[in-house]
Amino acid sequence: MTINKQTIRDHGQHYRPRMACLKKVEAFVVEMQDPKTGVKGTEQKLNVTTIPHVITGQDVLAWIVNKMKVSTEEAQAFGTMLVAYGYVYPLQNHRKLVLCPDATLYRFQTPYFWPSQKWGGEDTDYAIYLAKRNIRKKGMLEPYEQEHYNHLHNWMNNKWDFIVMQATEQYKAAKERKKPDRVVLDCQERAYWIVQRPPAQTHSAMDYGVNRLIDPNADENFTYDHYRRVNIFLQQAIMRSKVKSTVSLGALVKYTTTYKNHDPFLAPCLPSNPWQTDNDLYWQLNLRTVDIPTSMRVERWSFSFFDLLSDPRGRADFKLFLKKEFSGENIAFWEAAEEMKWGPASSMTENAETTFKTFLKPGAPRWINIDGRTMGLTVKGLDCPHRYVLDAAQTHIFLLMKKDTFYRYLKSPVYKDMQKKALNPEPHNFSDAQLENNARNRNPGVSPILLWQQEEADRAAAAVASAPIDVKKMMSKLDRK
Repeated sequence: MTINKQTIRDHGQHYRPRMACLKKVEAFVVEMQDPKTGVKGTEQKLNVTTIPHVITGQDVLAWIVNKMKVSTEEAQAFGTMLVAYGYVYPLQNHRKLVLCPDATLYRFQTPYFWPSQKWGGEDTDYAIYLAKRNIRKKGMLEPYEQEHYNHLHNWMNNKWDFIVMQATEQYKAAKERKKPDRVVLDCQERAYWIVQRPPAQTHSAMDYGVNRLIDPNADENFTYDHYRRVNIFLQQAIMRSKVKSTVSLGALVKYTTTYKNHDPFLAPCLPSNPWQTDNDLYWQLNLRTVDIPTSMRVERWSFSFFDLLSDPRGRADFKLFLKKEFSGENIAFWEAAEEMKWGPASSMTENAETTFKTFLKPGAPRWINIDGRTMGLTVKGLDCPHRYVLDAAQTHIFLLMKKDTFYRYLKSPVYKDMQKKALNPEPHNFSDAQLENNARNRNPGVSPILLWQQEEADRAAAAVASAPIDVKKMMSKLDRK
């Protein structure tokens, strides 16, 4: 059982994760608990009680790095995901659901409390847990637990006697266990409910929404500066000019009118809908790197600069225009910033160094023209590169091309020639016999892997073509010939 890097990136924090992905993660957790090849656990004293099978954060991190052959950052992200979903829980600070790369103590959660069991955090179970914890702590619950306890007491008042009876019976049964088992079970239950019913303003993998805290390590104690910033934001929000409903409706009508013929739900696909006719000519005409695009595709480039850059064929045509205007470094830098933002983490340092030498270094072969403040911040940020270090410079270049170059491109011979050469496929009308024949002779289509390989080859060829020419080396080759 192996999990690659793509599995880590694709496994987002959703309310109901895909069961197939959870099964892979659980198989990986089972492998981590293997007595021979898994993470080594030891006994550890905790509050005068010896807890068995305790692991540390640094041991888990080292095991993931060694097993999955990934970087430390990716291993820590995957380990934090295991803690956030409750497969591994901390023994001391339950509210910090992150994997600390130090001697912080953790334990593996029992499979009964795994998310895939889907027995769920129901209100009755949570009320019984809080009532049992209230008995054990003699009414000294944490503030967020006390708030939940009071809310459930008022809401479930009709069956609160049953809840207290169940909590009392479970408390008495737990007292008959050995103290280490009792402590372990208490930690397991508490870790489960921290995942299912997190405190307010706490990061949770099982929840989503605008109230979710982005940084799980952030302090909950708000300073005077925090409230000052909130007041400034609210004042600016109150003073912000409001848009009339007529203006909003006019913008909506304009957008609908513009994109109406390009919406497959509102307009037919030309020449035919491949999902209905089993004829893949529509897909062949709209490949990402087709030589001659359709007229509707070329028309969509003029709607917005974002639509032009989102289409690989449109971006290639825009590059041709910029090359004739001797400003191809702008789109090249924008693509380098996109590669930095969405590319693999392993090549981030190398990409940052290449971008600096190509576009930002004084006397660079493809030096870009941005203001001094943005240049200084970008160059300083490249000392410790991250995915968004080029955002300020990329936004500057994007706006520059959008406000100036894009409109000149729409009036240029390059775009007008493409409009003339664009294809206008005629609609296909198939009879029932032809539809049956198409279904029998269905074309499997082009493999996405082949398309990806072709794009990588084109990108490599473009990088070689845009590289600076060494005149001395070229002359030496001619002399030898």
